[in-house]
Amino acid sequence: MVSIRERPKEVENRTVPGHWESDLVVGRKNLSAIGTLVERTTRTTILVPLKAKDAPSVRKAFARVVKRLPKEAMLSLTHDRGTEMAEHELFTKDTQVQVYFADPHSPWQRGTNENTNGLIRDYFPKGTDFSQVSVAQLKRVQRELNERPRKTLGWQSPKEAFTRLLQKRALRI
Repeated sequence: MVSIRERPKEVENRTVPGHWESDLVVGRKNLSAIGTLVERTTRTTILVPLKAKDAPSVRKAFARVVKRLPKEAMLSLTHDRGTEMAEHELFTKDTQVQVYFADPHSPWQRGTNENTNGLIRDYFPKGTDFSQVSVAQLKRVQRELNERPRKTLGWQSPKEAFTRLLQKRALRI
């Protein structure tokens, strides 16, 4: 397990995009969940449908999503110490993305993700049974979150910021 303290400085100060935070939003009676991936610089959010919230299911679902992103758009992932990331070494081997872990009981170390999970709860309040939420519903919420202008982004939406980021990177290659 690699500690958050070992992340490059650029992750903390958000100078280099492509560093993500992840978590689960858990449903009614802790029986269902969705995964959340949030890019620290642009606040781009990806909602990940999960068949189960055990480590193999989370690893496979997150890896499927990560592999669809351009390599330069996913440089690292920071997660809490939940058992759902117990297969982080396999995830890193499969995706080439280093996983860092926040300190125990320190949600502020992944503040972007915690804030985003609060926004997600506006759509899916506590008690939601995520096994009854369709992929189409998740994608609609994801689209709304990514098209919502943010003060912290100079009133750009995460989608606009992420698109500009990818365009800048493409010009440098």
